[in-house]
Amino acid sequence: MHKTLCLVVIMLFVFASLACAGPEPTLTNDEAATILKETIPNVKVLNVSKAPVKGLWEVMVQSGRNKGLAYVDASKKFVIYGMIIDVATKKNLSKERFEELNKQFGGSDKVDVSKIPTDDALVFGPADAKFRVIVFTDPDCPFCGKLHEEMKKVIEKRKDIVFLIKMYPLPMHPDAKWKAKSIICKKSIKMLEDNFAKKKIEKADCATTAVDDNIKLAAELGIDGTPASILPDGSVISGARSADDLIKLITK
Repeated sequence: MHKTLCLVVIMLFVFASLACAGPEPTLTNDEAATILKETIPNVKVLNVSKAPVKGLWEVMVQSGRNKGLAYVDASKKFVIYGMIIDVATKKNLSKERFEELNKQFGGSDKVDVSKIPTDDALVFGPADAKFRVIVFTDPDCPFCGKLHEEMKKVIEKRKDIVFLIKMYPLPMHPDAKWKAKSIICKKSIKMLEDNFAKKKIEKADCATTAVDDNIKLAAELGIDGTPASILPDGSVISGARSADDLIKLITK
């Protein structure tokens, strides 16, 4: 009798605990975006689901052209960036999950090159070259200057590659916009190179909306930094690369 009574008490305690537990906590896309926006600029939440580790939510995010996974804890106070590894199987669960979600949410990082106008672009290399590379550059971006030097080596080595340079001034560089417009007005590679070399360039004006158009286009393409190079197949690469690496990427 005593054992039966104890069992009943335990069962009542369990049911009471379950009843008090309430509904399972959730994390909406909007909540995740609010939490993550403090650490990821212009974050867009694509998907929220339970993570392989208990007490964590898995959040698929995108910022510009970049996608990735983040993890939010049950308290919604902490964010974890990193990989979840299954110790027993040695599998990278985060990598597998990212590849799965990347396919689901438009995994292709390529853009439609035919939709990018190049009338305003500076032609750097043989105009009739077989391989055409579109480069978004900022006149006051030091990495753009480094890439430009490598581009110069490319066109010295290869006569079948041309770079179409579109001026894309970033808001962090206060003088970049007027410089970009001046370079477009003069259609001058030399002005761009002089500026990269820290030489003064003249301020020029003309009836063009190219700079604003490029800023808008970059946002539509998900390009939020410079330099950004769009290869003939539509692939987008960021940052400066060596001449040899560029040739391999362009002609692969």
